[in-house]
Amino acid sequence: MGEIRNIVFDMGEVLMGYRWEAMLQDYGLSREKALEVGHQMFDEGRDLWHIFDLADRTDQELIEEYQRRFPENGKYIAWFIRHGEYMHTPRPEIWEMVHGLKEKGYGIYLLSNYPESLFKKHTQYCDFMEDLDGMMVSYMIHIAKPDPRIFQALCDRYGLKKEQCLFFDDRAENVEGARGFGMQAEQVVSRAWLAARLTALLQASYPAAVD
Repeated sequence: MGEIRNIVFDMGEVLMGYRWEAMLQDYGLSREKALEVGHQMFDEGRDLWHIFDLADRTDQELIEEYQRRFPENGKYIAWFIRHGEYMHTPRPEIWEMVHGLKEKGYGIYLLSNYPESLFKKHTQYCDFMEDLDGMMVSYMIHIAKPDPRIFQALCDRYGLKKEQCLFFDDRAENVEGARGFGMQAEQVVSRAWLAARLTALLQASYPAAVD
């Protein structure tokens, strides 16, 4: 397909992990209850979480809507949204590889769907933030992946050639969205898979060629 000069990363389950189930259990919920709350937030209430990603309402407005829809678990959902600092887990070996790719000459970019409050909590102490040449996050422009406009916004802001970008994301629909836009893209199926793929890029010549 061409050469790779820029590497674009999603964040959740790519540059960091999530422990939302354990987080709710830390609060005191049983595993069964934690799964129920998670299902309501992310599946039954997927439209609300999408609004969260787009920053179309304040956190408090979103909490109130969740509480109206799921009154039996409203207080747990409110606690979860307000205490996102307990949700994420670091992937330091991946961050070291990102730094190595930056030193090798690649442009390093972030493209992610994220609520503003959680994004700031989750990235506050992340080493990879220092290696970024740029980022485009859904809350910044009220557009989320896989909408092609968010990929276009990244390229426009930083003058990137889409065919020279390799995008890593854990969700198939976002990978397909990136490919449809014209980027090279690969689905992250595990932390170990990503580590192996980045190692291969580190060992290859720069810029890397992709068939």
